[in-house]
Amino acid sequence: MIASMVPPDDAGWEEKYRFTTEVTALLATRYGRWACGWHWAVGEGGGGGVVTHWCCNSHSIGRPAATAAKVVASLLEWRDWLEELAERFEQLAPPAGANAEDHSWHLERAATRLVTVVMDRTGAECGWYGLYHTVLTWFLSSTGMGAEDAKNAVDTAIGGRFKSWTAPSRTLIDAVGEDLAVDLTGVQPYRER
Repeated sequence: MIASMVPPDDAGWEEKYRFTTEVTALLATRYGRWACGWHWAVGEGGGGGVVTHWCCNSHSIGRPAATAAKVVASLLEWRDWLEELAERFEQLAPPAGANAEDHSWHLERAATRLVTVVMDRTGAECGWYGLYHTVLTWFLSSTGMGAEDAKNAVDTAIGGRFKSWTAPSRTLIDAVGEDLAVDLTGVQPYRER
């Protein structure tokens, strides 16, 4: 099916963009919303994602069979990433009934560990911090926080402090984690765990 959707070799960027959009819609309809990130690739052309089987439309779209194979490989790679995140979220989540101090510690720990995971997978290349923002928002949502509240908390904690092509210092990573934890719990995380 995907091979039949591939635009001709001489297609312009609009047709290639339309192809990616239509493939995304097809995959999301068939498999669910989780498939929407299938083409979010590492680096400048991909927008700061984790997928390595897809680069950007101009480099990834070619012969129909090869393009379809790249789509499938990218979708599987994206799914593996989401499954890895789900496991991490479960490990990092504050336990039920945690007091404010414990809750704060778990939030800070999650924020600092997840930024490291994202930097490792993206190489801290172009736009990597957008993926971190998304991942941290998903994490907070997975703990029961509403999506809009989670997004706002992450916006406040990150506050434009991360940059493309730059791995943040340990101090900055710790500050973002602590700011998130204190903002959400009102309590400083206990450091000596």
